[in-house]
Amino acid sequence: MYNKKASYTLLNLIGVWLLCSSLTAFSCTAQGSKTRLLIRIDDMGFSHAVNLACLETYTKGIARSVEVLVTGPWFEEAAQMLRDHPGLDAGVHLTLTSEWSNLKWRPLTQASSLVDEDGYFFPMIWRNRNFPELGYLKSVDWNLSEVEAEWRAQIELAKKKIPQLSHLSGHMGCQNISPEARELMFKLAEEYELDIHLEQAGVKWAPSWSGNQYSGEEKEERFLQMLQSLEQGDWLVVEHPGYDVLELQTVGHKGYENVAADRAGVTKVFTSERVAEYLQSNNIELISYKDLK
Repeated sequence: MYNKKASYTLLNLIGVWLLCSSLTAFSCTAQGSKTRLLIRIDDMGFSHAVNLACLETYTKGIARSVEVLVTGPWFEEAAQMLRDHPGLDAGVHLTLTSEWSNLKWRPLTQASSLVDEDGYFFPMIWRNRNFPELGYLKSVDWNLSEVEAEWRAQIELAKKKIPQLSHLSGHMGCQNISPEARELMFKLAEEYELDIHLEQAGVKWAPSWSGNQYSGEEKEERFLQMLQSLEQGDWLVVEHPGYDVLELQTVGHKGYENVAADRAGVTKVFTSERVAEYLQSNNIELISYKDLK
């Protein structure tokens, strides 16, 4: 016998199932099409002011990953700060240069082909128009085996001191000195289980918004405009926080003399309430390198 009530019940159950399936599919699609932002801050370890600023942009701001200069003179303080803040994702910023005029650092290893006559890393990888009279690494007969030994030493010291390491990156693009050096970085990343590759993960560079010609207020406006231009997907922002204090005011080189003011502007942007409110109201998710594992 035909049961009208049972038929209606069955139809209702089917309708509910279809609705739930649709909502689940929509939820999965929406989750996969979010706008996500990876704020990476570079050069922790080269000065006290930079260490403090990097930490502030994480604890009070939007930074989620930090690159550490293991050869920097303030590396030990940086490592201690990171041990105290295990939630701040960290990467080894592999280094082959010492670019500042009043502040220098040396390799951790005996690497005679990688240093100038004073034993410091060369200021640049490639010839720079601002100081053409100075040597640069690309101009000498540098040795790939010494690069490997030095990078291994930097990675191993960082792993010893910083528990939350997740990835590698190259300071001043040093990994691009040759195709062999780039392959070496990939090999070391895999060997030390630090192999997160942004290109493979589909992360794109965010449009340009910063620059030492802009004030902190201008940087903030330009950053907000940049955020408005972002489409769905994963985006990378790389910048360098700092404070406009005496220590950092002594640092610079020809063509980049306003380091302290420039980097203080970055700190302002990354700790801005306006920026944080915009991200929240527009459902832009902050991620780190380790979220891409």
